[in-house]
Amino acid sequence: MEELSFTKKNKEKGKAEKIVKVEVLSAGDGRCLAQMVVAEEHQNTFGTLHGGFTATVVDEVSTLALMTTGSGHPGVSVDLNVSYMKAANLGDKILIDAKTLKAGKRLAFLEVEIKKESGELIAKGSHTKFVSS
Repeated sequence: MEELSFTKKNKEKGKAEKIVKVEVLSAGDGRCLAQMVVAEEHQNTFGTLHGGFTATVVDEVSTLALMTTGSGHPGVSVDLNVSYMKAANLGDKILIDAKTLKAGKRLAFLEVEIKKESGELIAKGSHTKFVSS
């Protein structure tokens, strides 16, 4: 499919910093399946996938899933929770599976599973977003 990079602009310096680089494998009907390879810039001081980066992946990929529900709007985060089960190392390919559990008039509820290519669960996330009708 398509490779997406989410960026945050530093307005003072005019630079763009890469936050998340994922390859979207499929997206539609409230779901998004993506993959990425753990690189140096994704690591913590212990050499494994950084927890904050993992939370960012949960946020970004679940938002893509929500955007396929019809309105196309990303919404605004109300709550984000991540449970960490296993470390991922440099070079590991990880799969990110996000799905919309419910998209109501005001709130949307999403869940994300991040797994190694072998199927081992790395992290599980839940994301609640405010959506305007």
